[in-house]
Amino acid sequence: MFVKSDWAWIGAGFMAYSEATFRGILPAYGERTESVFDLKNFLERQRCEVDALLERMLPAKTERPSVIHEAMRYSLFCGGKRLRPILCRVSAELCGGPAGCADAASVALECLHTYTLIHDDLPAMDNDDLRRGFPTSHKVYGEAQAILAGDALLTLAFEVLAGHPAPVPYGPCDLILELARAGGSRGVIGGQVEDMEAERKAPDEARLLYIHQHKTARLIEASCRMGCMAAGGTEAQAASLAEYGRCCGLAFQIADDLLDVTSDEATLGKPIGSDRRNEKMTWVRLRGLEAARAESHRLSQQALESLVGFDAAARLPLESLARYMVERAS
Repeated sequence: MFVKSDWAWIGAGFMAYSEATFRGILPAYGERTESVFDLKNFLERQRCEVDALLERMLPAKTERPSVIHEAMRYSLFCGGKRLRPILCRVSAELCGGPAGCADAASVALECLHTYTLIHDDLPAMDNDDLRRGFPTSHKVYGEAQAILAGDALLTLAFEVLAGHPAPVPYGPCDLILELARAGGSRGVIGGQVEDMEAERKAPDEARLLYIHQHKTARLIEASCRMGCMAAGGTEAQAASLAEYGRCCGLAFQIADDLLDVTSDEATLGKPIGSDRRNEKMTWVRLRGLEAARAESHRLSQQALESLVGFDAAARLPLESLARYMVERAS
């Protein structure tokens, strides 16, 4: 939740890191052999598929009242990595689910995530004018419509899930429950509350960990779990993927804090230095740049270790994503 980044890695920022390929290690007949995984093209294909799902499940912008449907679509389609729905879809495939089994969960995750971004940008919260290089929702449609657009996306997330329950061994409401727990006062909303309360206060490691776990990692963890559930995966698989998502989410947030210090506005699509100006509690402020970078890499490695029980070839997309979380340029 509340992560301000865009799809600019498709261009120069991403190419500076990857040269369009990521490398993963696959065992074969007792030996370690190197396999090239093209993460950039993989994610681009996934993003297009998620966009098509969103297009199909959202009301048309011409449907009355058109202003709210236009505002919902504006924030959903003005860029974005689609990281959470992609994690959901890849986790479902890793657990052997049939094609399309995680489509509804993926749409619900992106709708809820986008609602959090709209509300996070409001003057009462972070008061941001740019998101992914575009004017924020309240700058285009006004505060009232921005609030309602966020509310409508949140509601739509649960409407979509209600019509697509998970298969056995999960109950008909388990996907709804997972997303509700991730998004509520014990999840991302709680993390945002603590984040605002911590502004202009001395850095505190326990509080910072709580903020990162709830504000960002909880929804990424839920994305992986929901993919497993939609596929009818086992509890052991769900637990492994939850640990992967938790570590990736924490690493992602630390990387985001680092980019706020080290990147530039053209790459990020938003003004940099907002954490410093607002005196946000970040890992950079707590430990410094190098220690923050080291912690993000440690968490990325821990995420990789959580996948060892899965097939080596099948887990390669998630392994590449774990590395991307900490090496991205935007």
